[in-house]
Amino acid sequence: MPRALIFGVNGFVGGYLTRELACHGYEVIGSDMGEAAAHEGMSGYYPGNLLDADRVSEIVCATCPDAIVNLAAISSVGQSWKVPALTMQVNVVGAINILEAARATRESPKILLVGSSEEYAPSDKPLKETDPLDATNPYGISKVTQERFAELYGERYGLRIYRTRSFNHTGPGQSTKFVIPSWCKQVADIERSGRPGVIHVGNIDVARDFSDVRDVVRAYRMILGSDCAGEVFNVGSGKALPLREVLSTITRLSHQEIRVEQDESLFRSGDAPYICADCAFVTDRLGWSPQIPIVQTLQEVFSQFVG
Repeated sequence: MPRALIFGVNGFVGGYLTRELACHGYEVIGSDMGEAAAHEGMSGYYPGNLLDADRVSEIVCATCPDAIVNLAAISSVGQSWKVPALTMQVNVVGAINILEAARATRESPKILLVGSSEEYAPSDKPLKETDPLDATNPYGISKVTQERFAELYGERYGLRIYRTRSFNHTGPGQSTKFVIPSWCKQVADIERSGRPGVIHVGNIDVARDFSDVRDVVRAYRMILGSDCAGEVFNVGSGKALPLREVLSTITRLSHQEIRVEQDESLFRSGDAPYICADCAFVTDRLGWSPQIPIVQTLQEVFSQFVG
């Protein structure tokens, strides 16, 4: 049975990836900063800070994984503007600590590093893996830098490193710091109140590529199971949804009258008007494509807040 070690396992994606891997024959071991595991399905859990290189090395040596996945990150663009130095430390130095620990083992584990659509230069067309990178925020810059180190370690030390550029993904359990859970919670609060209400939103005149987290972790599992080390894969829906339409779908889930108010404090400077994935490469190489309609995902996120 192959053994997978997931750093950042207590986060939103960690629970879904744990279940996905466990259901497909992996023994899953997790690590995160908390003293206890936040999700079920793991055979072991090791607390640790990704910035503690010695501790990361200890965990990798103790678990002897066949595969390592790094989900630990400051993953919010907004948060990255508030703590740019910490963003670089966690997202870049943390990844380097994993690469160094893997380099010191005899097992030569596969390593999956998760990147972002925020790495790309703005474009009005679906983005391909060959399109230019030109990140315009600290989060995107950190992911470009992580990816460059992955290339370097692959070339210099022969590490088997797999990279993604993942587009927006959501699902039940995601923090309300992110747009879809935020809107779903606000609308659910109005629905439970039994009275008309107001929802506060940022810029809804942009289009984004949203996927269900369960489709995304399926892609991660398929990438890990492949022989495509050194490649980079877009993971997204291939559809750019106007946020105005997403908002309309969510508000229709309530029976109450809802007024929408835009809050300028929620606007992000330099927001690209259009972000969409071209996923032809991952489909052609691995046979992956999204299966869960985003309307279903929105309904499930909304339902968790209605109670």
